[in-house]
Amino acid sequence: MKKQEQKQKARADWIKVYQQLGAISKAARRCGIARSTLQRWIRRLPEEGLADRSRRPHRLARQKWDDEVVNLILDIRDTHRYGKIRICSHLLHHYQIKVSPSTVARVLEKYNMKLLKRYRKKKDFKRYSKDIPGERVQMDVCKIDTGIYQYTAIDDCSRYRVLYTYSRRTAKNSAQFLERVVEQMPFPVQRVQTDRGREFFGLAFQEKLREYGIKFRPVKPRSPHLNGKVERSQQTDLQEFYVTANLKDPQLNDQLEEWQFHYNWYRSHSSLKGKTPMDVVTEKSALTPLWEDIEAKYDPSKEPIREQNFGWERKLNKFKKKENLPKIRNI
Repeated sequence: MKKQEQKQKARADWIKVYQQLGAISKAARRCGIARSTLQRWIRRLPEEGLADRSRRPHRLARQKWDDEVVNLILDIRDTHRYGKIRICSHLLHHYQIKVSPSTVARVLEKYNMKLLKRYRKKKDFKRYSKDIPGERVQMDVCKIDTGIYQYTAIDDCSRYRVLYTYSRRTAKNSAQFLERVVEQMPFPVQRVQTDRGREFFGLAFQEKLREYGIKFRPVKPRSPHLNGKVERSQQTDLQEFYVTANLKDPQLNDQLEEWQFHYNWYRSHSSLKGKTPMDVVTEKSALTPLWEDIEAKYDPSKEPIREQNFGWERKLNKFKKKENLPKIRNI
């Protein structure tokens, strides 16, 4: 039995006791309630019944949103798959509309918008990032669908990204993507950090790195957390871009380029305290070196061709140590 039904049954029993005894004072003492309580329910019984009155206020305060704001909130949710806090940042940044996260939550609840599934972060973590744009660029490949592989490059400092899809992940495509990264990133790239995928250890890719004077820094095997920024950004692509994109569209890369532009110039990031990647690039432009400075410091003799087999690479370093030869370094 529901709580409301239990209350109504108890009140009906009080009135029966009153009708049997014929006196309010005696009935109230028998039931263990106040006389005023029994009198109130006796008066209400003929017209209102024994249910609780509505607690809704007679006059409602003016709502803090209108139809235009509601439509914007719902449109941002459908288009970008943002949560309540990011919707607030988007409204303030693009429309100069200031609303609270609780207001956005009430609007979403009113229109039955389901909660977004997010992965929880560890409670204790230490955020790290490089101080200068281009000091370290993380690169990775994510399989989107059969015959669709997204190459992703993200700057460790500013979170500025370059994206492109290929039908296969090969060293040749990796070299072509590196050319795109160098061309589109608004700062010189000093180091490229990748996982141990074969597409990054091919001769074509490593020769292209040496051509541009970029240091190659692959992470250790089974250590995706060391490439965490690019891994997390690809999760954002799956949640906010590919849920609405047509994967069979031959112009998919054009759509991806528009998403890349939005990500770099307009999408605020909680890791950047609400700033966009381009905001950080602009703020740190005075600290960013030029390509000529990077090329002058690059020493090809200290950047040998890397081997995908990490165990063999360690043995080679031990041998070089005995022979007093320069080691392969991961810095």
